[in-house]
Amino acid sequence: MTEHGSINRLVIETDAYDYHLTGHIIQTLPNVPRITAPAYNTNKKPLPPDMGKHTLRLLSFKGDFLKPCPGTRNYICCGYQILNVGTNCPLDCSYCILQDYFNKPDLRVFVNYEKELDRIFDHIDKNPSRMFRIGTGEFTDSLALDPITQWSKVLIPRFSARKNAILELKTKTINIDNIIKSKYRDRIIISWSLNSQHICSTEEHRAPAIKRRLEAARICQREGFVLGFHFDPIIAYPGWKKGYLETIELMDKYIDPKGIAWISMGSMRFMPTLKTIVMKRHPDTRIFIGEFIDGLDGKKRYFKPIRIELYGFMREHLERWHNDLGLYLCMESDEIWKKGLGWSPGTSEGLSDYLDSRVLPERWGAYR
Repeated sequence: MTEHGSINRLVIETDAYDYHLTGHIIQTLPNVPRITAPAYNTNKKPLPPDMGKHTLRLLSFKGDFLKPCPGTRNYICCGYQILNVGTNCPLDCSYCILQDYFNKPDLRVFVNYEKELDRIFDHIDKNPSRMFRIGTGEFTDSLALDPITQWSKVLIPRFSARKNAILELKTKTINIDNIIKSKYRDRIIISWSLNSQHICSTEEHRAPAIKRRLEAARICQREGFVLGFHFDPIIAYPGWKKGYLETIELMDKYIDPKGIAWISMGSMRFMPTLKTIVMKRHPDTRIFIGEFIDGLDGKKRYFKPIRIELYGFMREHLERWHNDLGLYLCMESDEIWKKGLGWSPGTSEGLSDYLDSRVLPERWGAYR
């Protein structure tokens, strides 16, 4: 969880002063030292060891604000759309791909995102027969900076009015104050990334304990929100079965499974270049212990039998809890689907159709 006190520097690019969000953040962080920096600064500097996780940088983003999740044709992809409101994350999980994915430090907030929302919703409204599953939790944590940025206050009302779109806010934090104060509930999914408490304690630095995440999820569910969960990455460490089973037992204690739209699962995978970065920043990590192979997407992945065992175990125990959880795999092959989950959507289009069916307006009421 990130409080205002964890930000010790505010960098404002010159063209960011024109936007309302910039003024709001300055007012929210009045005692944080701030400097002005040139926009589009292409000077390459070595990345600081902390990746700039205590520096908030406000800028006007010139790229696409809505883009498909970066999947690959070799694996089945879910058809998720990313609403790109910022990049990088104040949490410091050892396995995080963002350490390697972006070559620019700092917690980057795209202050012009509100200006682009009209264009995005115009696109959504012109395609009423298409379901848009959209989230902000791919390149940053959806709620870690929400006390400062107020992203949820802007996004929730606008998505809640659409029948052919849902907004998924994915987090490891417990920053739910803005969420539960909202009067809107329709078409919003609040999701938590989960793991075993062992992985949380040793690898998910600065993140709340699993129990605290589930307590926050319970509050949101009682307030009328639909939930989602994501086990990614599942890590095959010694004793992993006991650890993940304990998390599932905690879910049973805190959550009504009938209010869950979906639960995704993915196993530990990484680009080879990530390992060097992680070992330098997190020398005590144990995430690379295990038998890895070269995947079809160029990433290192667990050997197939390991992945099948991981998914099979999770499926067995989650389905004992409830038999309609919308289980699906993230970036896996048809073979792994069939052997790990016992079925397969066959293609990315098949998985997209399956997940779309779980958020149709006529089904929505069954979750609440």
